[in-house]
Amino acid sequence: MELYSIGVDLGGTNLRVASFDPNWGLRDSVELLTRRHAGRDAVIADLCDAVESLIRKFGGRQECVGIGVATPGPMELPEGRLLDPPNLPGWENFELRRELEKRLKERVVVENDANVAALAECLLGQGKELKFSSLCMLTLGTGVGSGIILNGQIWHGMNGMAGESGHVSVDPQGPMCACGTRGCLELSASATGLVRQAREHIALHPGCALAAKLREKPNFTATDLSTLANEGDRNAIQIFETQGKALGRGLAVLVNSLNLPLYVLGGGVTAAWELFAPKMFDELSQGSSMSCPPSWVRTPAFWAPVWCRSARMGPRRRHGCRPVIKADSLKRDCQPLPGRA
Repeated sequence: MELYSIGVDLGGTNLRVASFDPNWGLRDSVELLTRRHAGRDAVIADLCDAVESLIRKFGGRQECVGIGVATPGPMELPEGRLLDPPNLPGWENFELRRELEKRLKERVVVENDANVAALAECLLGQGKELKFSSLCMLTLGTGVGSGIILNGQIWHGMNGMAGESGHVSVDPQGPMCACGTRGCLELSASATGLVRQAREHIALHPGCALAAKLREKPNFTATDLSTLANEGDRNAIQIFETQGKALGRGLAVLVNSLNLPLYVLGGGVTAAWELFAPKMFDELSQGSSMSCPPSWVRTPAFWAPVWCRSARMGPRRRHGCRPVIKADSLKRDCQPLPGRA
């Protein structure tokens, strides 16, 4: 009997379910919107319906060996208990793994979504390409997640909550985050944060182009904001510059603390790379000497490359010591460090 597994990406915006063969080949997939506003039970019902539709499709001819679920944190692992996820309101202390196993009658493993993204990047993406077994990945989507891979393994910390870099404060005087901290990276660098900043500007300046865009499209998105910025709207550009500064501060903390050989940015917000990356690198250079050493220093201990995974971005390289290019079309002029993991 053939074997297959099912992977679930439970995001704050989208719900994706797919089946895979033992060689990680995609068999089939289902994609839905996450009905957050309909409540937790509605989302769980959608998730289970999608999983069961794939199981029925394969019938008795193939055996499901398990279901992996990636979801926003924070959570306790391996129990799979969500604590108070800011992007899934109403899911506090929810026993996700137990509920899914009860409904689906299959073995379920729950993991932080950014951890899963980082592990995939290590095993199948730039970690594999550059022969690095350690890296850090930030995912810029509805929120900001991050995963840390050390020697090919997810670093979970004491109880599964390591790597919550989206809730590192980069502005102690900033707005209050749903997690209870002021000025979290997520508030400036996520799609939700970008839209929040745009709406705040509109409230102060109702006659601006952003306000006109909001009247034209009430469900204003980060993509709409990037369109305005690319058209030259100064207010939209400033919002992305603020995002870049916040990311630079957050990355500087990670580079200074972890000293890893590779940092990867992923998620839908990276489509606006050209708008936020210059300020990000400027801030990173000021905040971490390890990310941009003096011109005479070229030792591995100081070299901290940052890569962007975005389907819309072409090759990019800055300042020689920090190559930043499209992660899935690696250019050989950016050489990995010999013997570094």
